[in-house]
Amino acid sequence: MNPIKDHRGERRAATSGRQTLALAMVIVLGMAAVFGLSRWMDAHRPPPNVALEEEKLYLTGAAARRASLGFNGLVADWYWMRALQYVGRKIIRRESEQGEAQLDDLGSLDLRLLYPLLDTTTTLDPQFMAAYEYGAVVLPEIDPSAAVRLLQKGIIANPSEWRLYHHLGYIYWQSGDYQRASVIYGEGARLPDAPPWMTAMGARVAAEGGSRTTAREMYQRMYEQSNDEQVKQMAVRRLMQLDSLDEREAIRRVLNLYAARTGGCAQTWKDVAVLLRAAGFRLDERGAPLDPSDTPYVLVKGGCDVDLSGRSQVPYK
Repeated sequence: MNPIKDHRGERRAATSGRQTLALAMVIVLGMAAVFGLSRWMDAHRPPPNVALEEEKLYLTGAAARRASLGFNGLVADWYWMRALQYVGRKIIRRESEQGEAQLDDLGSLDLRLLYPLLDTTTTLDPQFMAAYEYGAVVLPEIDPSAAVRLLQKGIIANPSEWRLYHHLGYIYWQSGDYQRASVIYGEGARLPDAPPWMTAMGARVAAEGGSRTTAREMYQRMYEQSNDEQVKQMAVRRLMQLDSLDEREAIRRVLNLYAARTGGCAQTWKDVAVLLRAAGFRLDERGAPLDPSDTPYVLVKGGCDVDLSGRSQVPYK
């Protein structure tokens, strides 16, 4: 054996061991530093913006189509569920803070992602009728122009689907553009499978605009044609509102008649109960007329006028 070679080998081994130990210590110290820095950043991070954390943008429709690997229908269903969950979470938060929220009164919920979600859904599946219908009802309260774009997109993809013309006509009617609404209903009425009432609706909108008669037929048709339970409930609420407006006008006539006969306003509902029964109103045990949600109306302005109770399920506006 060569004692010189053995000594050199031992030195190389010792050096290699020291280098390995030093490298291990550097790695350990580095990981400790990263962990400590992460803890420090978490402790000193500014409060998160809850809205931004919640509302992370999803893929655009075109990008989602490319990423779906051919499973467009399945991914469209996922986006559709995300849209419903998105609105549902907003409603739950609103109800926990301010009380009940309805599908036709969501303008204050900051639903900025609803259109992108519905747009992506219908890009992946252009025949997804439920998404168009939902957008026609909810989006006008948030972004009317987005609602129009969604329905126009649906008509381009489904030119023979008369229901899309009905939804687009409703959007224009709701915004007060009665002339454009009438034109859209007329276009839809010319489609082969369109029901006769589409022609009548176009004519009525042109002649009567935003009259209660037109509104009643609009919501009645929406109730009859929709397969979405939330949309049906919204239509029912709006029909109750129209009935209540008619009822309050009739009650005011009764109150005016009483005032003309007695020289003063009614102090309680019992003062005018006989007149109300004669007019066909349903009364509770106190003689108060019941609104369409079976909640008693209330006397206001010293008994000279009538209004909805705060407990009523009838929309106030």
